[in-house]
Amino acid sequence: MAIGDVYDAESCADVHYVDTGMYDAAEYGSVYIVDAERPALVDTGIGTHYETILAALDEVGIAPEELDVIALTHVHLDHAGGAGYLVTECPNATVYAHEIGAPHLVDPARLWAGTKEAVGDQVQYYAEPEPVPEDRIVELTDGDAIDLGDHTLEAHHAPGHAPHQVVFHDPAIDAVFAADAAGLFTPSVGEINVTSPPVNFDLEGALSDVEMIRDIDPETLLYGHFGAASAGGRLDEYAEKLDAWVTAVREKRAELGDDDAVIDHFVEAVEMPAVWGEHKAREEVALNVRGVLVMLDRE
Repeated sequence: MAIGDVYDAESCADVHYVDTGMYDAAEYGSVYIVDAERPALVDTGIGTHYETILAALDEVGIAPEELDVIALTHVHLDHAGGAGYLVTECPNATVYAHEIGAPHLVDPARLWAGTKEAVGDQVQYYAEPEPVPEDRIVELTDGDAIDLGDHTLEAHHAPGHAPHQVVFHDPAIDAVFAADAAGLFTPSVGEINVTSPPVNFDLEGALSDVEMIRDIDPETLLYGHFGAASAGGRLDEYAEKLDAWVTAVREKRAELGDDDAVIDHFVEAVEMPAVWGEHKAREEVALNVRGVLVMLDRE
């Protein structure tokens, strides 16, 4: 597996994904191409790599003017930061996003400011988002569906990670585009890691999202981070890891009484996938600790 490579999604006819090279790391950021009657992208990655997505579309055989749909799981910039760039290049594409997130696509100033605050020095990997024209956006709510002809993207609200997150179920392939609701999957090691970023992470909500996907009972999970995998047992594993992660951060905060020390502890103690590189791995841990600490403050 290498940055820029395009893969066929496991057991999912017409679905491909590209490793965007997000954060200069392999096996971290995936954008999906659905080669349907109405061709679609699911997510866009950060704006930095929109040309990688255009190259992937070309490899699949979809011209920019043939792209009909850009379906966003949520508007965090690692999933939606390329939308403004791609609507310029793909003049017939309509952007679909949850109604809470859609206004931030039209005016991304607050989203950009919040991202810079949340990700710290990782902002070096980002491009400032371009606005999406309001008349190019369709707002989604729970239960809405995007008709692609021979595929359908059914939206299910999944607010535990972010209030504007949805996952998409495609019954034609019995798969769920899981966004961040099922954790981070690294295929080369078969490992699931948690995601709990500030400022909206909520444990009970995240566990409810896992339960919602479990009720759909898909054969395949299509991870935003990263790639396609059989769903068997992975949702149960993720729920257990997420609960244990929050408990560990809560207990360490009570022990140390200093949030910087808590972050430093987990950055040194938690082993992340080597394929991401040391910088991304350490920053991922720090981000996830901060998200839990913010949640504990709300409590």
